[in-house]
Amino acid sequence: MSGAATSTAEPGGRWERLPERLRPRTHERRGRGDLRRVESTLLVLAFLVLAVAVVNDVVRQVHVNERITADLRTWRTITGNDLINISVEQDLTHHTTRDVLCGNTGSGPPGTQPQVCLIMTGLTAHGMRAARGGFYLPPYFQDKHANRYACFGTAIREELCGLPTPPGAPDEPLTGG
Repeated sequence: MSGAATSTAEPGGRWERLPERLRPRTHERRGRGDLRRVESTLLVLAFLVLAVAVVNDVVRQVHVNERITADLRTWRTITGNDLINISVEQDLTHHTTRDVLCGNTGSGPPGTQPQVCLIMTGLTAHGMRAARGGFYLPPYFQDKHANRYACFGTAIREELCGLPTPPGAPDEPLTGG
């Protein structure tokens, strides 16, 4: 890194703190410029990887939002309640599309009435998803794991209520989704 490149840094200027090879140049060094081509190629590749990651994340989030909208529509259709405050619990541990939606069985603030919780699985079809099971929660209890009762569908098979699986337990969806 000899004096082949002339620096634009004046004595006492802001570039003076940098080593000579990192300072801006007034003209390019002699040679083929292979290092610059490699650096430019790596920058373009890094940009492409980041662009693909951003697009992938946005598409994934759009699909999750569509799935949750279908879950809410299915919950309202099955229960016959047009409630606004429905809690949605996604399976983030195992990265599945199994969602649990809970809402009051009657009108009132969330959790002040017994709640019905539906387990949604499968694909979205015609804006709805299949509810393959569920359970109930008593009022004023938000712990879905300790206080659930009256399991039905796959909730029985998965022993979510602590009950043994009865022989021939149905696994059909509650809707035609």
